[in-house]
Amino acid sequence: MSGFENLNTDFYQSSYSVDDQNQGYGNAENQYKQYDGQYDYSQPMGYSPPGMMQPQQPYTGQIFQPTHTYSPSPSQSLYSSSFDDEPPLLEELGINFDHIWQKTLTVLHPMKAADGSIMNETDLAGPMVFCLAFGATLLLSGKIQFGYVYGISAIGCLAIYCLLNLMSMTGVSFGCVASVLGYCLLPMILLSSFGVILSLQGMVGIILTSTIIGWCSLSASKIFISALAMDGQQLLVAYPCALLYGVFALISVF
Repeated sequence: MSGFENLNTDFYQSSYSVDDQNQGYGNAENQYKQYDGQYDYSQPMGYSPPGMMQPQQPYTGQIFQPTHTYSPSPSQSLYSSSFDDEPPLLEELGINFDHIWQKTLTVLHPMKAADGSIMNETDLAGPMVFCLAFGATLLLSGKIQFGYVYGISAIGCLAIYCLLNLMSMTGVSFGCVASVLGYCLLPMILLSSFGVILSLQGMVGIILTSTIIGWCSLSASKIFISALAMDGQQLLVAYPCALLYGVFALISVF
């Protein structure tokens, strides 16, 4: 053991002793007591256990009824009201069934006075349907002439458009001309329907074809005169219209 004690003392020389350790513990205890004496335990603590929490005020509102009403901002109210003020979709597309029916009745009654305000509208829904129906009735008689129908319609509308702009003082749009000529194609559908049942190359067919051409040209010229205020010029307008509808009649007959 004497050798171990000599080795222990020779290994490392230090000035630390047990008395210094006891003195350090004593200083820490005195410091803790100093801080403990400065704290006042009579004051209420900031934290309270869950069971000791203060009671909350009861809810005075009603179920499903908020206490504060929601008032949207001006931008939100304007955005929501804009949908209510919008017109229907068919009206935005320019499809008005009431006006289509009135134009159809005007064509079916050549002697009836036409409403110029309605006829001035650019409505192509009815003319497209009538052109399609005319081609369908030709198809029933074994004539596939859809290309000729639409091609002659486009060339005829362009020719009548140029002629009416030269004759009238106010002028007319191309859509209005196409709309009127398309609606007045309705009697020609009757002619092509008769061609499915009987032959139009006899005397009966000639009389019927002449009547239908006069019907179409008279209705178209009446509408153009009332819409463009071209008094006394109906015969001048009816002649080029008769030439156009005569081409459609030739397609129906032959």
